[in-house]
Amino acid sequence: MPYGDTIPLHASSQSDIDEIENLINASIQSGPATVHPTRPLSPPRASIPVSSPFVASEISPQAYQKPPLVPPGVPPPASAAHRQNVGGGVGFGASPNTLTEPVWDTVKRDLSRIISNLKLVVFPNPNREDPGKALRDWDLWGPFFFIIFLGLTLSWSASVKKSEVFAVAFAVLAAGAVILTLNVLLLGGHIIFFQSLSLLGYCLFPLDAGAVICMLKNNAIIKLVVVSITLVWSSWAAYPFISAAVGPRRKALALYPVFLMYISVGFLIIAID
Repeated sequence: MPYGDTIPLHASSQSDIDEIENLINASIQSGPATVHPTRPLSPPRASIPVSSPFVASEISPQAYQKPPLVPPGVPPPASAAHRQNVGGGVGFGASPNTLTEPVWDTVKRDLSRIISNLKLVVFPNPNREDPGKALRDWDLWGPFFFIIFLGLTLSWSASVKKSEVFAVAFAVLAAGAVILTLNVLLLGGHIIFFQSLSLLGYCLFPLDAGAVICMLKNNAIIKLVVVSITLVWSSWAAYPFISAAVGPRRKALALYPVFLMYISVGFLIIAID
């Protein structure tokens, strides 16, 4: 076949070429096409540094520390703030679970608390490190025993109206606790009724001992001397507890109603024959 000769196209191929040419001519005659605006560029994203042996990292080795591994079954250590908040107050640990412990353990714990608080009354020391510890760790078992003991002693000493004497001893202590609570609150202190009842009940121990002595020695002079000593003793024992509940300049005002209540108890011990 000579070089200049051409091969005629197939009828289908020739029709396709004609259709393409018609489309090109139609687009030229319709004018330039509308160009839509391009989409705005998105803001640059913050790059996340990747530590790789092939890429230089900008994070210093001290900026990231691997958390310590905790063996399974071992609880993580609690923070100091968490330990401080457990138990409802500063300086208190978690309250023991007394629902499942034996009864004897509960009795031993209550007896140890009564003995510990009673030592603070028998050996009062206003200069001890934490004078308000017994006021915070208040209980009602010790005061209940001491007020019952005082009421029984006074009723045994009375010749008539024994039940009324027993009731008066309870009424004096209850009224004293209410007056002490209101007085401390009005002076800007912090105390609740049960703390006042615990304070007055424990500090009633010297007057209990004085009531026993006066019951055994029915002498007016001996009664006066014993009641005077035990009255000062009880008031001095209550002073550290009161000082922890009010400001330093209002201790005497807070102790005044306590002193009056113990004077009332002393008059009961002397007057009963």
